[in-house]
Amino acid sequence: MDFIAEGFLKALHLIFSGNAEIFAIARLSLAVSLAATALAVLAGVPLGSWIAVKKFPLKKLLIALVNTGMGLPPVVAGLVVMLFLARSGPLGFLNWLYTPKGMIIAQFIIALPIITALSISAMQSVDPKFYQQVLTLGASDWQAIKVCLKEIRLTVLAAVIAGFGRLVAEVGAVMIVGGNIRHQTRMLTTATVMETQMGNFDMAIAIGLVLLTLGFIVNLALTLIQQNKVLAR
Repeated sequence: MDFIAEGFLKALHLIFSGNAEIFAIARLSLAVSLAATALAVLAGVPLGSWIAVKKFPLKKLLIALVNTGMGLPPVVAGLVVMLFLARSGPLGFLNWLYTPKGMIIAQFIIALPIITALSISAMQSVDPKFYQQVLTLGASDWQAIKVCLKEIRLTVLAAVIAGFGRLVAEVGAVMIVGGNIRHQTRMLTTATVMETQMGNFDMAIAIGLVLLTLGFIVNLALTLIQQNKVLAR
């Protein structure tokens, strides 16, 4: 037990002394996860809403595929992105492998089905008569969807929280695509794994604490926004 207590004390010292490497890793982790979440929201919310309100063949199959994607193993997403971004891959000319851009793509693929599936569920909770009524007033499909989204914005925000929460704790995809390169692509999760394997438990604990704190702060901010909107209604 003594080495655990000692590890925590050293970890706290590293954090409060402003260890430059830890906070550089934290900034990169936050930037990558927020960018991937934002892209997933921009793509997933409209896509999920459209799937929910439209009628077309194999709709149930598509929804089942999206729901399956919610459990997509990060290592599989990382492998697919790596194959596409490799020099011999179709997107090799971008030179995004082992870069933050490549990691954003990998995390985007992980978050997209989560946000899309939750958006489908949220939009399906809206009374179909309300959607049809908006259409009869002369709105286009997308204008009607936009009106419905305003009604379920709190649920959509919950989808954003879920997507970010999945990404900030993700390790497999960013390890494969980013390579865990120091000062370039090292994330809080990959750094924690590496430091643990090296036996640097004080550094691993410090990074783990920063990761937990970072996730809590972002989710707290989103939750406060969500709850303030609830109280304002």
